[in-house]
Amino acid sequence: MPLWADEFAANIHHNFHIRNIRLPVFVAVESLSVWQWRKSAVRCRGNLLILQTKIFFIPKIRPAMDIRSIEISEFDYPLPDELIARHPLAERDRCLLLVRHHDGTLEQRVFAELPQLLPADSMLVCNNTRVINARLRFRKPGGGAQIEIFCLEPVSPVDYQQSFSATDGCEWMCFVGNSKRWKDGGLTMTVDVGGIDVTLTATRIERLGNGSVVRFDWPHGVTFSQIIEAAGEIPIPPYLNRSTEDSDSSDYQTVFSRIEGSVAAPTAGLHFTPAVLDAIAARGIPRREVTLHVGAGTFQPVKTDTIGEHPMHSEFISVDRDVICDIARGDRRVIAVGTTSVRTLESLYHLGCMVSRGLVPDEVPQWYPYSPDHPNLSAQDALRHLVDYMDANGLPRLVGSTRIIIAPGYEYKVVKGMVTNFHQPQSTLLLLVSAFTGGDWRRMYDYALSHGFRFLSYGDAQLLL
Repeated sequence: MPLWADEFAANIHHNFHIRNIRLPVFVAVESLSVWQWRKSAVRCRGNLLILQTKIFFIPKIRPAMDIRSIEISEFDYPLPDELIARHPLAERDRCLLLVRHHDGTLEQRVFAELPQLLPADSMLVCNNTRVINARLRFRKPGGGAQIEIFCLEPVSPVDYQQSFSATDGCEWMCFVGNSKRWKDGGLTMTVDVGGIDVTLTATRIERLGNGSVVRFDWPHGVTFSQIIEAAGEIPIPPYLNRSTEDSDSSDYQTVFSRIEGSVAAPTAGLHFTPAVLDAIAARGIPRREVTLHVGAGTFQPVKTDTIGEHPMHSEFISVDRDVICDIARGDRRVIAVGTTSVRTLESLYHLGCMVSRGLVPDEVPQWYPYSPDHPNLSAQDALRHLVDYMDANGLPRLVGSTRIIIAPGYEYKVVKGMVTNFHQPQSTLLLLVSAFTGGDWRRMYDYALSHGFRFLSYGDAQLLL
């Protein structure tokens, strides 16, 4: 049987998706041997039919608006608590790696073997964001209630670097724990910054939805970056069900983390070691960096029945002009490290499409990729529009934000492969993986569950080609 038929039958068995096509109306299988070979597929909702002919299908195209009606319950799976990794392995690159090849075959390897598994014409793209000590714990005067302030993103100055460099005060959007006990007035704590006692004061300016704008003030001319490094703690994911430990300060950072701003790690990057990066470079595979500051929304499950009701959080992105030019040449296969890199790279494409329509490329709206008036340019054309815009405005790097949701029905434009972890049930990250694999996510997850893979942030990895 031809290879494409193998991949097609595998996708029929898993949610009826092949990339952006909803499948099938019916399928015909040519022989009993094929029936036996894909016997499990025959049980798929009665959509298979045996005929003495070749395999064929009549695709039912899923309208863009219908993507919003996807039910998140279709992306549920049982995740035993014992398979959630509470800590990383002592040697990062010794974790398991489940490889899904382009023909759909699965192969179990070890992450240290990644350099040999990447296509020779690859370009690896990593997210260089660094997780900040975003969780600050104050106490009300007189030994009162503990108030936890979780810094999300800067408000004033709105620029991340300017806010971290501030030496007397700044304002951040925050989540406030035990908020009802903080009615008014400032909260203070004394922070030891390089041997200097600094008094940090937090004042709530206003409430916005489930967040609050909090102003931080301090004397002595130290930076806010130094303040939170000394006073805060790194925010590990809530599903780890444990307190932050000293080891998380290094375990929860990638080896290429440089740019402060995230409240969660781009966890696919946690498996990389200097030795793995050296081996990739030795094969002549270039590595490029983008920045997406991961927001707290990455921890929030989809709570609505359909994805159309789920609001995507906005995340800051920044990409140098030279990186966009390298990708625009189109002579290498772009392999994204993590879903954050995926979202950044695909957002670049849509920002270029916005420029082609005379729009300012400041943010990718959640549903823009599925808009009926989307220009649907080639990746090269869209990225060239973006570079031309940057040149016309004297921009050495593109700074913006994205709310993009990547779900079954999405057509990938830039990313040709990805390294990613195993994600939570009913999450938007699982939707992203399903869109890339043509709905084949359940087969991969079933394999991982039955072969003892470790899940979530500190767990094992996948290479999707």
